[in-house]
Amino acid sequence: MVDLRRARCLLAAGVLLASLVGGVGAGDDEQFVYSGFTGAPLAMDGTATITPTGMLELTNGTPQLKGHAVHPAPLRSRSSPGGPVRSFSASFVFGIIPPYSDLSGHGIVFFVGKDNFSTALPSQYLGFLNTANNGNDSNHLFGVELDTIQSTEFKDPNDNHVGIDINSLTSANATTAGYYDDSSGAFHNLTLISAKPMQVWVDYDGGTAGISVFLAPLKMAKPSKPLVSATHNLSDVLVDPVYVGFSSATGTVRSFHYVLGWSFAMDGPAPAINIASLPKLPRFGPKPRSKVLDIVLPIATAALVLGVVAVVVALVRRRLKYAELREDWEVEFGPHRFTYKDLFRATEGFKSKMLLGIGGFGRVYKGVLPKSKLEVAVKRVSHESRQGIKEFVAEVVSIGRLRHRNLVQLLGYCRRKGELLLVYDYMPNGSLDKYLYGNNKGEEEEKATLDWVQRFRIIKGVASGLLYIHEDWEQVVIHRDIKASNVLLDSEMNGRLGDFGLARLYDHGADPQTTHVVGTMGYLAPELARSGKASPLTDVFAFGAFILEVVCGRRPVEQSMSDSRLMLVDWVLEHWQKESLADVIDARLQGNYDADEAVLALKLGLLCSHPLPGARPSMRQVMQYLDGDMPLPELTPSHLSFSMLALMRSEGFDSFVMSSSAVSIGTMTGLSGGR
Repeated sequence: MVDLRRARCLLAAGVLLASLVGGVGAGDDEQFVYSGFTGAPLAMDGTATITPTGMLELTNGTPQLKGHAVHPAPLRSRSSPGGPVRSFSASFVFGIIPPYSDLSGHGIVFFVGKDNFSTALPSQYLGFLNTANNGNDSNHLFGVELDTIQSTEFKDPNDNHVGIDINSLTSANATTAGYYDDSSGAFHNLTLISAKPMQVWVDYDGGTAGISVFLAPLKMAKPSKPLVSATHNLSDVLVDPVYVGFSSATGTVRSFHYVLGWSFAMDGPAPAINIASLPKLPRFGPKPRSKVLDIVLPIATAALVLGVVAVVVALVRRRLKYAELREDWEVEFGPHRFTYKDLFRATEGFKSKMLLGIGGFGRVYKGVLPKSKLEVAVKRVSHESRQGIKEFVAEVVSIGRLRHRNLVQLLGYCRRKGELLLVYDYMPNGSLDKYLYGNNKGEEEEKATLDWVQRFRIIKGVASGLLYIHEDWEQVVIHRDIKASNVLLDSEMNGRLGDFGLARLYDHGADPQTTHVVGTMGYLAPELARSGKASPLTDVFAFGAFILEVVCGRRPVEQSMSDSRLMLVDWVLEHWQKESLADVIDARLQGNYDADEAVLALKLGLLCSHPLPGARPSMRQVMQYLDGDMPLPELTPSHLSFSMLALMRSEGFDSFVMSSSAVSIGTMTGLSGGR
């Protein structure tokens, strides 16, 4: 990565020359304007570059990378040493080109402040901050984010918002992208990933400490009412001098982020950008139809058109006779549909060397899409599967519309000649259980032991994903099969919950319907035997077993030497009573763990595994416990063990345990490289 400070030194002569000859960035020390960036002496690093047409390209469609572009000359933020930060104003025109019409990879940040982003991360951190410094006052950064992914950890309102950031990606204020009509006052939505250019204005009033951000379609005048505003004295944030520029990043989805024009001024309005001279964004989507066929040809050759229409109708009828099946639910819920030919080429004809795993509902293959070169996992479901069609429908309906960084993303599907194929993000590090228990199926590769930091981050990540599907999505989603083999690890070893084949959906406030018991032994809540009703609290029970599984490195139910079942929750309870919780922590960690976090995780796992549903926390409370925002409730091991023992001695629970031994419907547990 090019060092921005060195780049500014090398470009100093270019800045002077541009100002002398009236280049695109002509201006003085207090202001500048770029109406296109051809020859602009910007300091850039990462994927940032200036295209031959004069666009500032911050990202080039490569996943998990970041790019920065900075005006090379520093600006005096204060009139005198120790004085207040001066007023400033900025304007810029941007465009985001997504790979799909409804899915893009993160956004753009306009910033004022420091310019050292060497430790910043891509994905949800936008190349702006990282896990360690997010929220630190020492960042000395002000930013305006145009974000296209909802990150619940930053309290984003949705996946299409504009936010004001002060030293943190948790915005001081954020709202849905759009603008207020000057004549009617009505609010109009704007889609950041529409592949259309838009203009942003950012104003800071040093006297009132007021921050205002405006957004509008290109060629529209600046609205009178700001889209989002905040009051924050930047004198407590910025140091002198400051740099101004842009940061952008991609995640697993390949996207292009562009800036077409930019202006900035201290103590006054930013100079007007010459809209007419701006470069054009690349085309996105199909070319418009030619009017020759729509107007000229029908009028001139009406008889020929009628003949062609008759032939076309006959061909269409013949093709419809053998067409792929498209049912009503596909129109409502279906995500991007892939062609069979593309998936066949991506997997090299579904060769065995591309096989990732075999599960109860089909095989999973690794693939590389021929056009985008995106790595994917293709799940091929056969009709002989007992629930193949039902499984396919459930996954398309649920995963296809969920958007969260800790859920495995369903990118699309294909149906051809009775074959059902689901296309997911490829998770290069495979399933979590291979790292917890090692290989027991003859695989040649032995997985490395996860350290404590990775384990705790995986626990928090899966908790965040569950909070999203339980409370933050438009419907309640109950996963019903939470376990280590259904948690996949991406390239950064972040945990992502997958396999929604057994999931159930219902509206917020509605009562979940009774159903047959499904899931995996050791993760099933006791009340399922009595009511048959899966609920968010049955997911919480399974998550409790999952926490103990990750911390202890043992399965929830194991066969002991005496051929009896060893219940992990009982084993942990026993050690808690003996005040020897440290003995249950995975010995492979060799004592290298945060003791407070480990004890918190164990006690939280036991609390989530409480046999009484009303005693379990919600996933929002779980996140508050894990983030340290709320202390765990006081709960003694004797109280918890008494409650569990009383329930286990009841006839209903005994019969439930015995019958559950035959119920192990965890799907796709044989994955070794992702879905």
